[in-house]
Amino acid sequence: MMNTKRLLSLVLIACFANTVLAKNIAIVDATVHTLTEQGTLENATVLISDGTIQSILTEPPSLQGYEIIDAKGKVVTPGLIGAYTSLGLVEVGMSAGTVDSSASDNAISQTGAAYNVAYSVNPNSSLFAISRIDGVTSAATTMNRTGQLFQGQGAFISLAQGSDPIIKPAAFVSTGVDNDAADNSGGSRAALWVALERALKEASYVKGKTFNPQSPWYGVSSIDDANALVPVVDGEIPLMIAAHREADLLQVIALKKRHPMLNIVVLYATEGWKVAEKLAEADIAVILNPESNLPYEFDQLAATMENAGRLHESGVTVAIGMNTHNIRLAKQHAGNAVSHGLPWEAGLAALTINPAKIFGVDDKVGSLAKGKQADLVVWSGDPMEVTEAAEVVIINGELVEMTSRQTKLRDRYLQPTAGKSVQYTRP
Repeated sequence: MMNTKRLLSLVLIACFANTVLAKNIAIVDATVHTLTEQGTLENATVLISDGTIQSILTEPPSLQGYEIIDAKGKVVTPGLIGAYTSLGLVEVGMSAGTVDSSASDNAISQTGAAYNVAYSVNPNSSLFAISRIDGVTSAATTMNRTGQLFQGQGAFISLAQGSDPIIKPAAFVSTGVDNDAADNSGGSRAALWVALERALKEASYVKGKTFNPQSPWYGVSSIDDANALVPVVDGEIPLMIAAHREADLLQVIALKKRHPMLNIVVLYATEGWKVAEKLAEADIAVILNPESNLPYEFDQLAATMENAGRLHESGVTVAIGMNTHNIRLAKQHAGNAVSHGLPWEAGLAALTINPAKIFGVDDKVGSLAKGKQADLVVWSGDPMEVTEAAEVVIINGELVEMTSRQTKLRDRYLQPTAGKSVQYTRP
C-alpha cells in the first residue's frame, strides 16, 4: 500500500498542476495617478498579487518574489474604460456574419429593450487586442441599431485575454430622443416621448408580477421588454439617453423630475453646456464626444469643443470614449478637451473613474487602490499626449501581450524591406 505521506504529496501536485498562479508584479519608481484620495504619487511602487492591487507605496518595499517593472520616468494610470462602445459585437460593420450590434424586429421584443448583448460578446474579436495594447482594459458595450425605441441591454466587459469578458451583464439600457430616435418612432418626438413614457409605466406595472405567456398583452412593449426595464425604473441600472440639442436635454431633465428614481446618463449632450447647471442639479452624468464643434445637424447648432470643460465646471460628471473601432483614440479626445478648458485631472477621470462610477463598477476598476482589480497601464509619458504610448498593460494582474492584428501586419510587411533595397520588376 502507498504510504500516507506519498499519497498526500501526489494530491498536492495534482492540485497545483490544475491551478494557474498569477504573477506577483512590482511597478517601481513611477508617477502613479491613483484617481483616489491618495492623488498622484511620485517615485511610487505598485505591488500586484493574485490579480489585485496589494498596495501603493512611496517607500521602497522588499521586492523579493516579485517580477519588477522599472517605470522610472514613466506614468502609471488605471486602465482606460471605453465609456460607450460596441466592442465584441462587430468586426466589419458592412459584412454579414460579423455584426451583432444591430437587429431587426422579432416576436420577443416590440421596443428593443429585451435584447441582451451578453449573449453576443466575442472575446476573440480583433478589436480587443487593438484596443488593449493602447491602454483600454474594459468597456461598456451595446447595440447601436435596432430601429426600435431601445437599443437593448448593454454589458460591461473586460478586454482581458483568455477569460470570460462579462463583468456585469444587463448593466444598462439605451434609448434616444434625438433626430435619429424620432425617425424610428413615428418620425416625430411627439410620438417618441409618449412611447417612452408608456414603456416606463408598463415596466412599473409588471414589477413583481407573473404573467401567463398565453394571456393577451396590449402594451407598447412586450412582456420581455417590460421586465427588462424593471431595473431601469428602480434606478438599479442606468438609462442611457442620446440627446444633442438644448430642447431635448431639457425634456430629459423634466423626465428625471417626473421619475426621480431613474438613473439617467445623457449620451452626446452636444449642446449640454447651455443647460450644464440644470444637468448637475438633476445629477445627470454625460458621456460625450468632446470634439463636436460643427453644426452637423439642426440639433447640434451650438456645438463647441469647450463643452466638456463647461460641463465639468458646472459640476456634471463627464465621461469620454464613444467609439468602437477607434476607442483607443479616446485619450486623444480627452487631451483635446483639456486643451479647451477641461482640467487635466478631470480629463483622466473622464477616461477611468467616471465611467466606472456611471456603470456601478468603481469598486472593481477605474482607480488604483488596495484590493481593486489590477487593471493599469504604464505610459511613456502623459497619456493624453499623442506622441506618448502605452508600454505595459496589465489586466486582472496579468501582463498583456503587446501585439494585435495591426502590429502583426505592420511587422509582416516591414520585415522584407528592413536593411535592404527591393527591386520591383514587371511580371
